[in-house]
Amino acid sequence: MFNKVWFRTGIFFIMLFILIKLFMEVHEVFAPIATIIGSVFLPFLISGFLFYICLPFQNILEKWGFPRWASITTIFIGLIVIIAIVVSFIAPIIISNINNLIKQTPSLQKEAEQLINFSLRQMDKLPDDVTHRINKAVKSMGDGATSILSNSVSYITSFISTVFLLIMVPFFLIYMLKDHEKFIPAIGKFFKGERKVFVVDLLKDLNFTLKSYIQGQVTVSIILGIILYIGYTIIGLPYTPLLVLFAGVANLIPFLGPWLSFAPAAILGIIDGPSTFIWVCVVTLIAQQLEGNVITPNVMGKSLSIHPLTIIVVILAAGDLGGFTLILVAVPLYAVIKTLVSNIFKYRQRIVDKANSNVKD
Repeated sequence: MFNKVWFRTGIFFIMLFILIKLFMEVHEVFAPIATIIGSVFLPFLISGFLFYICLPFQNILEKWGFPRWASITTIFIGLIVIIAIVVSFIAPIIISNINNLIKQTPSLQKEAEQLINFSLRQMDKLPDDVTHRINKAVKSMGDGATSILSNSVSYITSFISTVFLLIMVPFFLIYMLKDHEKFIPAIGKFFKGERKVFVVDLLKDLNFTLKSYIQGQVTVSIILGIILYIGYTIIGLPYTPLLVLFAGVANLIPFLGPWLSFAPAAILGIIDGPSTFIWVCVVTLIAQQLEGNVITPNVMGKSLSIHPLTIIVVILAAGDLGGFTLILVAVPLYAVIKTLVSNIFKYRQRIVDKANSNVKD
């Protein structure tokens, strides 16, 4: 019984839960260590994200005959140019949109309340208590939105101060671009025989999983953002740059991202007028049909092979545990864990097959 897979798996998860429980009880002891790891992990995570985005361009440049140092230099020059363009042209538009939205939040709130009250007057069957509760909820939501938007300047200031803490990102990125081919062989040197084969195959699969997800999802988000920008501009939707920026970030979340990006556009469309709302629905429907049937199948294919229901469960769990930040990394993290578990079972199966083969011989 002790050698059964189910028994060992059960023991592993029991020990894992015990360790998590112990860590939660004495987390103050590990707080300084967690702070140090967190301060290094975030720049490393951002560098890894940028690395997978920059890798295709590095491969293209080196195919054209660029030496490694020249390809890295060219990529960094390109990143600096992109940042300069964003700061010079796009950032002022986004900031202007945010400021306008802050100024118009009270009037937007009033229009939303009037719209809901008009709808409620048409529904005489609703009890007065329900009407009062809904009005109170709408007012609370409006006050909360006003508070969040009013504090946006402090959020931007906090973000800028955080950027200074990420000074390590360029250094991590340089070494990733410079020595990325050496990473897997360097780890493989610590192992021999079957274990070396397992570790090397595992790292290659993990690299493929992360590369497929990050490069594919970013490409899909950019294309979808361009489509939405064109559509929203044509129909004259207010705050188009801000909505497209939010849509680009939200669409990094598979399956649920498009619905998250549709919500603010739909709300502004309803407030602006029924015809605007209808056109927002039409533009979003066209964009999502193109994304689901043309863009995603051709860009990402089925490389991750994750069922939509699994994605929903993972995202809901991530939102409950760590908020929006964890939601962004939940799906690739799940894909990494899935790849890890799959390789462990394959490795174990190879050992079992080899043992059975030796017994038969």
